[in-house]
Amino acid sequence: MRFITDRKRAIGMGSAKSGTDHFWRVKIQSFALLLLIPLFIFTVGPQLGNSHAEVIAYFQKPFPALVAALTIAVGMFHFRDGAQVLIEDYVHGLAQKITLMIMIVFSYAVAAIGLFAIARLAL
Repeated sequence: MRFITDRKRAIGMGSAKSGTDHFWRVKIQSFALLLLIPLFIFTVGPQLGNSHAEVIAYFQKPFPALVAALTIAVGMFHFRDGAQVLIEDYVHGLAQKITLMIMIVFSYAVAAIGLFAIARLAL
């Protein structure tokens, strides 16, 4: 016979034992994007309207390529975590599982394609 109260069992578990972890991960991603988005705009923005050769030469520098890659990666992970919360709240049953799988595959695919494109430009 266990003499642990329900409250004692629930302390520190969060929502289904992972709510706090998910919350902090989204907050850290939000802060990272708060820094990366303006940096991305100010590094990539001036390249709009330049020739293809000038843009490729610009992205062969490590800083613009790194900023673009980090923005794509962090942005897609943030999208995945945010869309997961929306799907879990508004879609139920088998449709929820299918939608979650499609959304996760989509976010990883977009991140992979974006990082591949940046790598092709940088190398």
